[in-house]
Amino acid sequence: MKVILSIDGGGIKGIIPGMILVSLEERLKRKTHNPDASIVDYFDFFAGTSTGGILTGLLLCPSEADPTKPKFSAKEALDLYIKHGAEIFQNKGFKKILAQIGWVTEKYNNAAWEKILKDYFGDVKLSQLIKPCIITAYNIELRKAHFFRQKTAIERGDSRDFYLRDVCRATSAAPTFFSVAEIYSLAGVRYPLLDGGVFATNPTMSAFVEIQKTPEKEIPRNIHILSLGTGVSKKSYDSDELSQTKALFVVPALLDMMMSGASETSHFYMMQIFSFLGISNQYIRLEPKDLQSVDERMDAATPKNIKKLMALGDRLISERNLLLDRIVDTLINLKEEVNH
Repeated sequence: MKVILSIDGGGIKGIIPGMILVSLEERLKRKTHNPDASIVDYFDFFAGTSTGGILTGLLLCPSEADPTKPKFSAKEALDLYIKHGAEIFQNKGFKKILAQIGWVTEKYNNAAWEKILKDYFGDVKLSQLIKPCIITAYNIELRKAHFFRQKTAIERGDSRDFYLRDVCRATSAAPTFFSVAEIYSLAGVRYPLLDGGVFATNPTMSAFVEIQKTPEKEIPRNIHILSLGTGVSKKSYDSDELSQTKALFVVPALLDMMMSGASETSHFYMMQIFSFLGISNQYIRLEPKDLQSVDERMDAATPKNIKKLMALGDRLISERNLLLDRIVDTLINLKEEVNH
C-alpha cells in the first residue's frame, strides 16, 4: 500500500495547502488522541514542486533530538510563509527600478531567501529526510527534468545527495522572479536549476510514476493520493494587449499560463488513470476553484494579501469540512491496516 501526499507550486499561494495541512494535522491529533501525531506519520511518499517542494522539505525535516520525528509541525511549516513571505518577495532600491523597466531578468535578490532557508534547514541533507520523496527542478544546461529523490540520495551517497536548503532553493527558482539556482551535490557536482514548475507545477504524475518502479508486473491498485493545489486561476489575458506589450513583460503572463496548464493537465490525467484502474475514490484533489478574492500573483506577498490568502484557505477548509474528516478517517484506517 502507498499513501501519497503531493503539493503544487504557486509561490506565496503555498499558504493555501499549508493551511489544509495544519487542519489535517490538528484533526489527526484530535481523532487519535495523540498530541504528537504529525502529517509525516500518515503518508508513505511525498512529492512537491516549488512552494510545494518547500512544504515537503519542512514536513520531512528531521528533529535534532529524534531524527525519526519531524522538526516542524504543519503550523510551523505554514509560519514560514506567514512570517517571512513579505521578506522573501522584497525588492528594494536600484534593483527594483531596473526590474520595473525590464533591465534585469529577475525581480528579487536571492540573499534574503537563501538566508531564510539556511535558518530553517541548516545543514540537513536530502538523504536525512524522514520519508521517501521527490522534489522537482529543471536543469537548464542539460535541458532535462531533475528530480531530487531522498531514496537515491541514500543509495548513491554524496554524488546524488544535497543540502536540503539547496534543494528548496532550486525547486523555487521561478524564472523572472529568482535567478537560476547554481547548486552543488555533496560530491561537488554543479547543477544549474530552475523551478520544477516549468514542467510539473502539479507533481502528482511524477509521484505516481516514481512509485511504479517496482518488480511487480501489474500496476498496484492500493494507491491513495491526496493532491493539494494552490488554486484554479480564472484570470484571462487580452490578446491585443499582450501583442502590444514588450516581450520581457509578456514572460510572466506566459509563465502563469504555462504553469496553470501543466497543473490542470496533470490533474486531468490522474483522474483518467484512477478511473481506468477503478479506484477513482482513492485520488483526491483539494484547491480553491476561485481566486478572485486574492491577488493570485505568486509574489503578491503583502501583509494584506497574505491575510486574504489565509481567509481563502480558511473558507476552503470550512467548505470541505466533511471531506477533510473523511480523509483523516481514511488515513487513520490505512495506518491501522498496515500496523496489523
